[in-house]
Amino acid sequence: MLASLFDTGTTTVTFTLVDLLLSMGASLVLGGVVAICYMYKNTYTKNFVITLAILPLLVQLVIMLVNGNLGAGVAVLGAFSLIRFRSVPGGSKEIVTIFWSMGVGLATGMGYVGYAGLFSLVTGLFYLGLTLSSFGKMKEGLDRSLKITLAEDLDFPGIFDDILEKYTSDFTMQQVKTTEMGSLFELTYAITLKDLKEQKNLIDDLRVRNGNLPITLGRVATNKEEL
Repeated sequence: MLASLFDTGTTTVTFTLVDLLLSMGASLVLGGVVAICYMYKNTYTKNFVITLAILPLLVQLVIMLVNGNLGAGVAVLGAFSLIRFRSVPGGSKEIVTIFWSMGVGLATGMGYVGYAGLFSLVTGLFYLGLTLSSFGKMKEGLDRSLKITLAEDLDFPGIFDDILEKYTSDFTMQQVKTTEMGSLFELTYAITLKDLKEQKNLIDDLRVRNGNLPITLGRVATNKEEL
């Protein structure tokens, strides 16, 4: 079942019309499986999903054409390497599914339809299992990013230290910038809260001190999901 459909006994690989149609059908079906798995609990665009579904067929076509031809294989390798530099960087899930589609195309292009099906089954089940589970999900921590808007006539160094010492276990001023044509200051702090339930009290005390100007308290930005 996992053997190649094609005659690989010679340097030049030969295949019949039936073998070609069977490989193309497998590429389209498994490409659809990859696209469906990617769409599950994920944000996507129609163009990207269509690309995932068709990519195995395109890769299969290329592999069939270069099978047994070393020179053509090297040329195709160079063409594939250029695609990375001509495309917009994607997220980690996009990269994984693109490699998955290419793997399906490589397998069907060499005639290993059974291998491609088994490979997609195992990958799909593992992919969906990890998506549904809590594996890799960060627990909500106490670290926060705090931005406080302040009038320009106030002396900002140390102005909020007593309040921050009351509600946080650690705080550091990371940035000061002017806004509204220099009429306001925006202070950015990295803080570690003592208790998540005290966030409202913290903001209320800060509003009294900064004259009820805008205050932003949010989670620390995580790294982008890019490979």
